Amino acid sequence: MKQLVTILMALCIISCGTHNSPPDTASPITTASLLDEMVSYDVVTGYPAVNYRAAQVSSHDRRTVSPHEPGWFANDDGAGFERLDTVRGRVEKVLFDEKGPGAITRIWMTTSDKRGTLRFYFDESDTPEIEIPAYDMARFPATVGTALSLTHTHYEDELSKTGGNTFFLPLPYARSCRITLEEPDYTVKIPRYYHIGYRTYDNGTNVRTFSLKEVRKLTDKIAAVNRKLLSPEMYADGTECTRTVTPTSNGTTSLHLPDGSKAIRSLAITLSEFDPADLTEIMQQTWLRIDFDGTRCVWCPLDCFFGVGTGAPASSGWYVSSDGKSSFTSRWVMPYAEHADLRLEKKSDIPFTAVITCYVDDFDRTAQTLYFHATYHDETGIPVNNDYNSPDNLDWNFTTITGHGVYCGDVLSLYNHCPDWYGEGDEKIWVDNDTFPSFMGTGTEDYYNCSWAPVVPFATPFGGAPRADETSSHGYNTFVRTRNLDVIPFGQRLQFDLEMLSWNPGTVDYRAAAFWYGTALSEATEKN
Repeated sequence: MKQLVTILMALCIISCGTHNSPPDTASPITTASLLDEMVSYDVVTGYPAVNYRAAQVSSHDRRTVSPHEPGWFANDDGAGFERLDTVRGRVEKVLFDEKGPGAITRIWMTTSDKRGTLRFYFDESDTPEIEIPAYDMARFPATVGTALSLTHTHYEDELSKTGGNTFFLPLPYARSCRITLEEPDYTVKIPRYYHIGYRTYDNGTNVRTFSLKEVRKLTDKIAAVNRKLLSPEMYADGTECTRTVTPTSNGTTSLHLPDGSKAIRSLAITLSEFDPADLTEIMQQTWLRIDFDGTRCVWCPLDCFFGVGTGAPASSGWYVSSDGKSSFTSRWVMPYAEHADLRLEKKSDIPFTAVITCYVDDFDRTAQTLYFHATYHDETGIPVNNDYNSPDNLDWNFTTITGHGVYCGDVLSLYNHCPDWYGEGDEKIWVDNDTFPSFMGTGTEDYYNCSWAPVVPFATPFGGAPRADETSSHGYNTFVRTRNLDVIPFGQRLQFDLEMLSWNPGTVDYRAAAFWYGTALSEATEKN
């Protein structure tokens, strides 16, 4: 059977992995259709039907050009921008200038002084469709809701003080989008950190450009999207598959799921009969394994699979959540063609009982359908450095995936041995044949949708920081990010690296889990 599935998936890669299929022009991509996509658990289970490339423009230090040239770890990440333009006598910093058809899917932004004016120009117009009298997406001129506009924990209301916002309302465009900032005085250097994540669709894709007039008519839909994102419902249809187990030391317990073209729609594990003081070790030393059609696709400690990391603290998100005590839930949709087996593998002798509950329902497979993967690796004693010009600086490989798929999120659970901030390093995500990363970041906390150290624990639909023990950042810390419209399709390869930079030299211990969809042939680097 595994050989048959492998052959079928190889044929799928040949047929749907070439990225040459004509664009779907029957239904336009609009703000409304992208909002619908945001609250669909099914969309990410397959390679995009309408092909696009995902990428990010950021304020990263422009001395960072190549791993083979000086400046690869340069850290003046609040100074970068594309160029200066003069528009109707105004000097404007161009932060983003991309040709379409496309859509902005995520804007992360912060500064120490929010004064200035942001302008969004669409389709080569010299008249901005959006004008914000601040470097602050929290002041967007339409009602967006707290699920789509996330205010960071260090944000201050006063215009001249600290900012911090992650903005998820999609902004589609038919031909182009240009985002600029008019500074109060462009000769004065104020740190302007930003990420702008976007999609570029194939030429000919039918996209309707964003307008404030249209989005103000979508008030009810935006409110409904907020409610769904903030209070996700557990799937409870189809077949309930449940088993109560008391795993033996270093033993395995399994649950065979219904055969046929189906999908796991929800997965919950509830623990009992254990000492709460043992929760950390139980969750870290009990691994979840799920095989789909003969291929191991999920292999991950429970604490990282459920997005909470060491200590299993409380957290709530669109895909995974925890009550911080004994109950853990996943809403990832996991399709399979014929067979699925779920196992718990216990690697300790601490006693506990677990109730495993899955809801499995029929699933209509297409040529684009992929398998869900959760992969993990860890490493101790990783050196971090505060000399950003040192030849000894390290890009630590979070994961490298070979094959065909869609990258959907990750968990970073760590112990920081340094006396203070460890996460000065940027993410570098290389997609397929990149000669420079498609995603070049500005700092570890920025990647995880917050800003400024020390990190304060928080939760959003798209992840957060379930754990941050000390204001110094020493000790245990956990970040989680699950992607939505900002998922990353890849055709042959995805490599995710993190710079190991800090405020003071030292070491960190990293535990890293990645969530993605791929074929039976796709593989991730695993070190455990």
